[in-house]
Amino acid sequence: MSTVLKVDPRVTSIHVSDDSIMADLADGRSISVPLAWSWRLSDATPEQRANWRLIGSGEGVHWPDIDEDISVRGMLDGIPAVRPRTQAS
Repeated sequence: MSTVLKVDPRVTSIHVSDDSIMADLADGRSISVPLAWSWRLSDATPEQRANWRLIGSGEGVHWPDIDEDISVRGMLDGIPAVRPRTQAS
């Protein structure tokens, strides 16, 4: 009988380009999602995109300049952020 140990994926580093959010995971995988999945990162400057920190021991990433959080699970499960609707005046 074999025992399977489930380990949640963890980010070790992140890079945001003009069209993608790319993450290196502790298990050796690299994943990417479209930049459009995060409207805050899409609207951010390159300097704001480069200022990030890991949260939850690598369960996600936080960008303090734009108050954006992205989880590894969200990236793997394909869950984009929805831009809030603005009310017409």
